[in-house]
Amino acid sequence: MLATLVAKSGSRTVPIVPVPRAQWRRHLGGEPATVRTWAETTHFAGEPGSFFLVPGKDGKLARVLFVLPDAFDGRDGGYGGMPSGGHLWAWAALPARLPVATYRIEGDLPRDKASEAALGWALGSYGFLRYGVGTPTFARLLWPKDADRGEVERTWKAHYLVRDLVTTPASDMGPEELAQAALDAVKPLGAKTTTIVGDKLLDKNFPAIHAVGRASVRAPRLVDITWGDRGAPKVTLVGKGVCFDSGGLDLKPSSGMKLMKKDMAGAAQALALGTMIMSAGLEVRLRILLPIVENSVAGNAFRPLDVLQTRKGITVEVGNTDAEGRLILCDALTEADSEKPEFLCDFATLTGAARTALGTELPVLFTNDRSLSRDIQAAGEEASDPVWPLPLWRPYRDKLSSKVANINNISEGPYAGAITAALYLNEFVSKGIPWAHLDFMGWNDSSRPGRPEGGEAQGMRAFYRAIVKRFSA
Repeated sequence: MLATLVAKSGSRTVPIVPVPRAQWRRHLGGEPATVRTWAETTHFAGEPGSFFLVPGKDGKLARVLFVLPDAFDGRDGGYGGMPSGGHLWAWAALPARLPVATYRIEGDLPRDKASEAALGWALGSYGFLRYGVGTPTFARLLWPKDADRGEVERTWKAHYLVRDLVTTPASDMGPEELAQAALDAVKPLGAKTTTIVGDKLLDKNFPAIHAVGRASVRAPRLVDITWGDRGAPKVTLVGKGVCFDSGGLDLKPSSGMKLMKKDMAGAAQALALGTMIMSAGLEVRLRILLPIVENSVAGNAFRPLDVLQTRKGITVEVGNTDAEGRLILCDALTEADSEKPEFLCDFATLTGAARTALGTELPVLFTNDRSLSRDIQAAGEEASDPVWPLPLWRPYRDKLSSKVANINNISEGPYAGAITAALYLNEFVSKGIPWAHLDFMGWNDSSRPGRPEGGEAQGMRAFYRAIVKRFSA
């Protein structure tokens, strides 16, 4: 149980009074003269997300007046003139900023707002503790009345799982450790698992995964997780699990290699989303496929202009060994495609081009179905977890042409790299299967409320909400 969200307190609790920004002046006018004077003396302007500490007659903290952002305040995560999705990140700022005490929310909040407050508090109470850094101290909150505790708990646990896995360095989170973490996460939820390791990938016809990972002393593998009623609609999640990406023989510069422990964030996010689906008991047949490798340099590393075989039978010319993520994903997508799922999605820290287009905070979404794209984007708006679509522009498929193989793993020129990567993956998905591909950063390069510097889930809540809406009775 998260220590900062508590069911009861053995000591005095301090009320937090949420006040919508538009109502701040009117609310302040109804406060005692001493409070109004103190607000004027301290020049408290009621900015969105700010709070005002009200002392009692004994000098102790009596109340907190908390100014909620407006629904359309872009500083709360809104974009493109669309609603921000609520006050999640404003609540997330409080655990680290308020004086250490136990708080309660005064008044009744609607169920969705109470859940949002609790989730924000939980996401703002994270610390990465694996290597002995002092435990951070956060304020505590009594569970808000009417909050959906099950939903909040499965969501913050999924976020914490992604953050812990991605932030752990590759020395302690290689292919074997990541695969074991996946098994540890899903077995208590009743899932069945199979892991294919090393040369057995060749025996089972996953040649591209093997080719990318064979140069490492840490064997490549494919983790296959299944859960749910066989007769239920099939939902399949695929995640890129490159535990460290040196770039291979097309070696990255040190500046580009530094953060490559995060190149398995796609696998971490697919796994964590799967735990949310299982914990919620959604009526789907869930499958999670995690191709896990380390892209290393050795005498047996795959080379530029090698031609690789794939599970689908498509031959791939290697234009660049640093475009390895799409190579391991294509084998996993082929296997996922073979079951003709009702929804297939993959998550990958795939291209720098996506970051150039939209920056580090906004994941790029590609789909082969416009209605699916709209559903996922709308779900992201509702969950304060935005994604943004780019076109799966098929005329650019020619940029992936090869004179010696069916396809090249990179385009011939420097443009539209995120689109051509998505088009490459699209070659391994059959027409008619609803498919979504999320190209995301998986990392906060600086700290913001509820989003500390380090590994991060991005778009996970958007996909979860879209899956719930699509497959709920």
